[in-house]
Amino acid sequence: MTATIKDLGEIEVLNRLKKFMRCGQIDDDLAEINSFNKSLLINTDLLVEKIHFSEKISNAKDVGWKCITTNISDLICSGSENIISFTVGLVLPPNTHWEWVESLYEGMCEAMQEFGGEIIGGDCSSGETKMISITAIGEMKPPRLHRGNALPGDYIVSTGCHGLSRLGLALLTSEKLPSEVKISHELAKRAISAHKRPYPAMKALKALIECKPESISWRAAGTDSSDGLIESIRGICQSSNCQAILSKTSIQKDPDWPEDSIWDEWMLYGGEDYELILSLPKEWAEALSKKLKSSQIIGFIKEGKPNIFWENLEPINIKKSSLFQHF
Repeated sequence: MTATIKDLGEIEVLNRLKKFMRCGQIDDDLAEINSFNKSLLINTDLLVEKIHFSEKISNAKDVGWKCITTNISDLICSGSENIISFTVGLVLPPNTHWEWVESLYEGMCEAMQEFGGEIIGGDCSSGETKMISITAIGEMKPPRLHRGNALPGDYIVSTGCHGLSRLGLALLTSEKLPSEVKISHELAKRAISAHKRPYPAMKALKALIECKPESISWRAAGTDSSDGLIESIRGICQSSNCQAILSKTSIQKDPDWPEDSIWDEWMLYGGEDYELILSLPKEWAEALSKKLKSSQIIGFIKEGKPNIFWENLEPINIKKSSLFQHF
């Protein structure tokens, strides 16, 4: 019997699609185009109603913001700080109110006013479910962050804390929390905002560029934590054919994050936090951790078959039940 894409899962589907592209092309979330006088980074993301967004928890303006900022995050985590333009593809049920569409675009424009870029076109069609496809274009300049650029001896740097968006989703959907721990009003507010209005790490990229020591090259590996902290590190290890050793005590937590260890699963696997996860030469990593207060060295890269370990060499197994499932 022929396997379905649900049986295979996203990672296996992508692995099977590699044969249709040049080596390394699918290791990042976007494509690289080299022209005569400028190199561009192109990224496309598709958001589907009831899978990636729901009107029950996010209004159209918030959805518009998120459509743009998630694409910008993919450009940023590949090294682009100059966001050029976007095209928008829409699939809308015929009974969709115009006010919803207008608010969607207003949210997109708010994000572009903050981070740059403009809408230059797109397409629309009728369908049973709302779908929004964004193609984002950014200019490529050093550093060209790539998941496959990590080398043994690199330090792993995270530019912020994780788990807030996952908590925000739970609060918005009245999902049962991991334990009976009472969370503060301030933490709940930050979590909901992180989920509805994610903020890509543009300041972190600028700090990375500004603090590079002159004595080293621009070689660096990077991705964002849209699929979760551990999954993002796994992607770097897989693409760079190396191992990661992480320190439990170095991973950042929100100041009000519950101490109960059961909450760590959301912090490690929750996703949609959009922080930069970087593999950098030691000197560069240390310079970034000093320049950017929110950043932290959380581990290092070593030789070996792709895997992730805690510093006591306990393997960190990817918990598929905790990851977002695309199929």
